[in-house]
Amino acid sequence: MKLMRVLNGEAVWPPPVWLMRQAGRYLPEYRQLRAQAGDFLKLCFNPELAAEVTLQPVRRYGFGAAILFSDILVLPMALGQDLRFGEGEGPILPPIKSLADLAALKLEDAPAIYAPVIETVRRTRRGLDDQTALIGFAGGPFTVACYMIDGKGSHGDFPQTRLTAYENPALLEGVIELLTHATIAYLQAQLDAGANCVMLFESWAGILPAKLFRTYVIEPNRLIVAALRAKNPDVKIIGFPRLGGLLVGEYVRATGVDAVGLDTVTDPAAVIAACPADTVFQGNLDPLLLKVGGDALRRGVLDVLNGFAGQKHIFNLGHGITPDVAPEIVAELLNIIRTSSKPV
Repeated sequence: MKLMRVLNGEAVWPPPVWLMRQAGRYLPEYRQLRAQAGDFLKLCFNPELAAEVTLQPVRRYGFGAAILFSDILVLPMALGQDLRFGEGEGPILPPIKSLADLAALKLEDAPAIYAPVIETVRRTRRGLDDQTALIGFAGGPFTVACYMIDGKGSHGDFPQTRLTAYENPALLEGVIELLTHATIAYLQAQLDAGANCVMLFESWAGILPAKLFRTYVIEPNRLIVAALRAKNPDVKIIGFPRLGGLLVGEYVRATGVDAVGLDTVTDPAAVIAACPADTVFQGNLDPLLLKVGGDALRRGVLDVLNGFAGQKHIFNLGHGITPDVAPEIVAELLNIIRTSSKPV
């Protein structure tokens, strides 16, 4: 598996490619299965259909990895927090406002509820060839806590969660502690079911000031990495501290992740200088270029390839594919990567 070779420390050309949200609404075959399932959550909890969705982009494009089709909010739902996806509204949850609300969530009940997702991992691994890696994932504790406390997505702002960090830190700390334990068990179950590596999506890490970033992002991620590695010494873990800026290097050093996913605004030279020499980098093409194609896409791809020349690199986007991307532009992206000359 080319992706696992890179995660194990080998620089490979051309780099392996997978894309965040590579299974999703931009693909007509996905939309067909989504309609068959009835709604998004039913699709996530149907192992047969969710495995098929996970495999669809690999079949179409030959990506170097499949990533489990699921959602980061499966975990709070498994813990007992109600979850629904409103049409045009995104996720909606009853916000956690007190320690009593937190106490109503049950860690011990979660594995039975997310069991269908683990079955999706098993089915997907069986459906992949031995050259294609399967990536398991979870949301980072802070990112998931943002939705649990605010009760909805807020375009990256999450004012109630940020206020809670100052006004009621015991509540935020309690939510994150619960999620840390739950995430360790959830990712371990994915590894046991056949995932080749796992990824932590701290998608909203960058909304915190540095001191709180260290407390609520770095420390929980460090605990998750340490726990997984204690049971699986060779496990490979990708962290994604989105919009972490100058703190990305500290994140990599302190958490012990093997690879770091980079957002669109990250400058390759700066992050390479900030991270340990053995770091694997993943990213970081602007997903908007997939709406443009042509010369702009080619220039953007070459900028990423040249920026990480000589590094251990997994090609990806700086964030997920948007639903309005044409499938043929994704094929164009892959062709550019696969036919480009190795940077010198």
